[in-house]
Amino acid sequence: MDRKIAPPIKDAVEFDLQLKPYEYFTLDNGVPVYTINAGTQDVLQVELVFYAGNWFEDKKCVASATNFMLKNGTSKRTAFQLNEDFEYYGAYCSRACYNETAVISLSMLSKYLPKLLPVVQEMITDSIFPEEELAVYKQNSKQRLSVSLQKCDFVANRLIDAYVYGEQHPYGTYTNAADIDALDTAMLKKYFQQYYLNGSCVVFASGKIPANLQEQLNANFGKLSISKPTFSVDNILSKPVSEKKYRIQNDPNGVQGAIRIARPFPNRHDPDFMKVMVLNTLFGGFFGSRLMSNIREDKGYTYGIHSYVQNHLQQTAWMISTEAGKDVCEATVEEVYKEMKLLREEPVGEEELSLVRNYLMGTILGDLDGPFQIMGRWKNLILNNLDGNYFYDSIKTIKQISAEELSALAKKYLVPEDFYELVVI
Repeated sequence: MDRKIAPPIKDAVEFDLQLKPYEYFTLDNGVPVYTINAGTQDVLQVELVFYAGNWFEDKKCVASATNFMLKNGTSKRTAFQLNEDFEYYGAYCSRACYNETAVISLSMLSKYLPKLLPVVQEMITDSIFPEEELAVYKQNSKQRLSVSLQKCDFVANRLIDAYVYGEQHPYGTYTNAADIDALDTAMLKKYFQQYYLNGSCVVFASGKIPANLQEQLNANFGKLSISKPTFSVDNILSKPVSEKKYRIQNDPNGVQGAIRIARPFPNRHDPDFMKVMVLNTLFGGFFGSRLMSNIREDKGYTYGIHSYVQNHLQQTAWMISTEAGKDVCEATVEEVYKEMKLLREEPVGEEELSLVRNYLMGTILGDLDGPFQIMGRWKNLILNNLDGNYFYDSIKTIKQISAEELSALAKKYLVPEDFYELVVI
């Protein structure tokens, strides 16, 4: 090998990317388990995904509070003892609550799975939601909310979703201090009973999979009254507000404003979705995008501006998000619309489109680096009721989409009159 000669450069679009298939089995109670056995280190991640997000709550905050407090005490262990059990084995147990789902995630050395699964099983079958722990949770939540409400970006994120979906919709609702004050243990126990003890669940495991994983999961979760989910939720129609333009003053002494420009958009099952992912990347989805080149690099109005399609299971939204100086917020909004106009009227050049293709392929390649990342891809597909064909169709779209198709999509979707426009200063 002559090391004075650089190796040939191979574009990412030339790669033949493959999504490692999962292995599948069900527990005795029908709960599905998806596994990816890969990696070189003896580490393991087990995620239990319950359909217990705020989609199902009839009072605000109940879903997130219930999920958070699963780790705050059982009849056998206090919150301190639960955390100590995980820390003793160098493991990490996290909880997260989303719109449709709520997750308990356990990361550990594979050999400690027999020690830690019973602790997780205790959390999801015997949580008691102690009054004193709830009081601390409410106090901390209100304090965080009070601090966050002083930030224009936090306020903008709350309001734009309420405009696009309607404040009564699970995607558009937001929390006030009174909602936190209204929480009590009876609410949490009722929600826990319905959506955890007797809820629907799917399990994802990735890393170095022990040979007896099915046996261990069955011993801890296979006899519970949880069941297989349908991987769907009843659709709730959004009720967007009629007004499209908003200017909110949140902090008279602030030096910058938060800008959100968003429009309703179909979900992953729409035939345009994959193609729009390419258009979005070109428009504002990476550091070399049109919005970044214009508004950050050329105009210097912001440190960063991004566009993205929200990751929702039902109807979703296409969002442009940035923070800019108070005196240039309106100019920033105008530049966003100018970039939309250019994409509608002028075909994308081949060099720019090639850059976007390679960026997207490189991103996917990075997402396939390791068992946790591979399972992350599969989890996103499975929870959206999609299969592996969607992955390969996406790659095909990235490689083959034309400049003419992108222009047609821009004319269809990048229409300023369809966007809600919000500036919070």
